Amino acid sequence: MESKILDMYFKEKMKQIDIATKLGVSKYKVSRVIAKDPRCKEEKENRKIENKKKNIEYTKSYMKQKWANREIDNYAVVNNMHDQAVRELSGSKNHISNRAFRNWNSSIYEYNERTKFYVLKKGITVGADVPKRIDWRGV
Repeated sequence: MESKILDMYFKEKMKQIDIATKLGVSKYKVSRVIAKDPRCKEEKENRKIENKKKNIEYTKSYMKQKWANREIDNYAVVNNMHDQAVRELSGSKNHISNRAFRNWNSSIYEYNERTKFYVLKKGITVGADVPKRIDWRGV
């Protein structure tokens, strides 16, 4: 029985729990038999190194997949923003709301806390069709 346990552990590289299940003995029995063998420490170190390599490879593949999914998510977000911009900027009457106009041209407006309006910054020259002040609620 002991030689069979040792062969399964050292030659077939089986886990202790798998050996115990296959032979119908307790895991503790398998552990005691393996611990008595002089090759035990070296084998445990080798298995630790192998598991560390496997873990590194798994982590790399997981992160690659995560970044690939993130790129897909970013693409979807940008695509959604583009679709929204198209809807705002190409209305049937070629008219966009004041709020959409302010969002697209936010650098020319500043918020006036007293009046609760976005107002055109001083020194900005614009055409007659550009709103000079915009209600913050977008009305």
